[in-house]
Amino acid sequence: MAKAYSGAKGKAGSKKPIKKIIPSWTRYGAKEVEMLVLKLNREGQVPSQIGLHLRDVYGIPDVKVLCKKSITQILADKKALNPMPEDLMALIKKLTLIKKHMEENGQDKVALRGMQITESKIQSMIKYYKRTGRLAKDWTYDVNKAKLYV
Repeated sequence: MAKAYSGAKGKAGSKKPIKKIIPSWTRYGAKEVEMLVLKLNREGQVPSQIGLHLRDVYGIPDVKVLCKKSITQILADKKALNPMPEDLMALIKKLTLIKKHMEENGQDKVALRGMQITESKIQSMIKYYKRTGRLAKDWTYDVNKAKLYV
């Protein structure tokens, strides 16, 4: 799938294996992986970092195949999930950096376009998370108070 607001076709990129089987060389069981996920979350890592850490350090190829649940589902079951979704937080951080840049460089039209695109992505993501129930229906996003979320 192509990225939003780009002319690229988006066909390249790594793909997960089609077969959803647990490899025979995996050392860890489902309970051990859940404990590792909780431990890494307590250390302050977000779900995407946890997945990378488990893959690189512990040799766990896919948590969802092993535990039958994703990392965010494991954290939600244990009531350890951050109320603000990780990808929304990353976009808000990006927007604050662009706004800081725009204060210093007011004539930068490319950065202005990037800021508009980022704000649009944030709004569509908020709509999605409200619809799925991850954010409260009455949760509001204020562009001027974006620094407080970060």
